[in-house]
Amino acid sequence: MEYVYAAMLLHKAGKEINEKSVSEVLKAAGVNSDSARVKALVASIAEVDIDEAIKSAPAMAAAAPAPAAEAPAKKEEEKKTKEEEEEDEAKKEEEAMEGLGSLFG
Repeated sequence: MEYVYAAMLLHKAGKEINEKSVSEVLKAAGVNSDSARVKALVASIAEVDIDEAIKSAPAMAAAAPAPAAEAPAKKEEEKKTKEEEEEDEAKKEEEAMEGLGSLFG
């Protein structure tokens, strides 16, 4: 993920995302970068519109499939607690962000 973060930081700063700049950001952050991974990242995002990918990230989470119809009478022990529901929601958001990360290699 550090590699993706470096690319996003460069993009936000309006800098060119190339092997040298990504490596420099990683080095400044104290990360020992792998030149093959840096090269793969730069190649994979060369044709990606990063602004568009960022805008579509929340839409991916909202586009989750609708749940199946539930049985009308659920037992109390089958109902999820509020904590479990919050954990499920956090997991869904994390998975959506991982999907965004796959766009960048």
